[in-house]
Amino acid sequence: MKVIAVLALCVALFHQGYSNTLDSCEGRCGYGTDNNFSCQCNPSCERFGDCCSDYNEVCQAGALSCKGRCGEKYNSQNKCHCNSKCSQYNNCCSDYADLCDGDSGGGSGGTAITDAEIKALSETLYVLDSNKASPSELIIDPQALVPDSQTSSKDDLSYRPLFQYLDEGALFSRPTYAALLAVLDNYNRMTGQTEDFSPQQLAEQETFLKETMSNTELGRELFAFLFTKGVYASEEEFIHDLKMMWFGLYSRNNNKMDSSGFEHIFAGEIKGGKVSGFHNWIQFYLLEKRGQLNYYSHSFNGPWTTYPDVMGMQFMWDGYYKQVGSAVIGCSPEFDFALYSLCYIARPGKQCRLSLGGQELIIQTYTWNNSSYGDGKKYIGSAFPATPRN
Repeated sequence: MKVIAVLALCVALFHQGYSNTLDSCEGRCGYGTDNNFSCQCNPSCERFGDCCSDYNEVCQAGALSCKGRCGEKYNSQNKCHCNSKCSQYNNCCSDYADLCDGDSGGGSGGTAITDAEIKALSETLYVLDSNKASPSELIIDPQALVPDSQTSSKDDLSYRPLFQYLDEGALFSRPTYAALLAVLDNYNRMTGQTEDFSPQQLAEQETFLKETMSNTELGRELFAFLFTKGVYASEEEFIHDLKMMWFGLYSRNNNKMDSSGFEHIFAGEIKGGKVSGFHNWIQFYLLEKRGQLNYYSHSFNGPWTTYPDVMGMQFMWDGYYKQVGSAVIGCSPEFDFALYSLCYIARPGKQCRLSLGGQELIIQTYTWNNSSYGDGKKYIGSAFPATPRN
């Protein structure tokens, strides 16, 4: 009987400890409502009276600080605020000016991001790109190399396609590639014509963000870095901001909602009788395979001997010319998306110096200054690999 009593006591203590874990805010501050727990740890719990007993101790200790909160959306439940309008309404947290109001280089505020940190992170992302093409899965045929002075001549100096072989079965079946392919065909390439997305197409945008940023180690590494730098307070905020800056529509021509950062960079556009944007190798491959794109030459080929590599190409897209269309060749969709996102967030409108396998790569980013989203944030105007001569 004593043994049974001891076992019963152990079980009771176990359940008490487990219950205490469920009733704690440790590791849960700021999260949305979770019905798997008996109490909540979000700013609304005080209003609904369902906060965990340690909510104030665990979650509210930093409620009067902007650490990790710079650029966050306004929430009336917060005791002080950390967005660009708090100065106007005189309700900023006391450390807002120190943490958020300076030129930190971070697109959403937070601690300054140094060039050394950007290079270190890009090397990590380079190693984590497990979905990149291998030399046996992708073979390119660069052919003619031309000087800068010859890129405007529109001479077809390469008589074979750039892409000699791609193992579509191996690559396109992977979730991030499949997600990219689903989004690429949702756009009208002509500027001045309104983009109108169906519910299915909007869902494909969500899937692309989920597969590339939430479901890959590479995407999670990017978020973890930006989280520790105080740029984003949660993964939900990170994904939402990427969705807005990349897929949010703005007007490049005729006051029509005809463009976005994603369309410009990944899909390519036609404006003023020539190709605008277009910096993705998979879109290049697809159009070349369909006979809609004719590769002419290249004016730059990076120092990398395996993938990802970087090239600056000259080509004709259904009668429209691109003088220098630079792209990272052979990388996964998540790698392309992560590099451009990192550079736009850390160095908006500037050159961003990366390091891939010990070799420097410069990404040039541009902000779209004619319109904004959220609390005055700027959409991506463009981003592309800059050749050493640019």
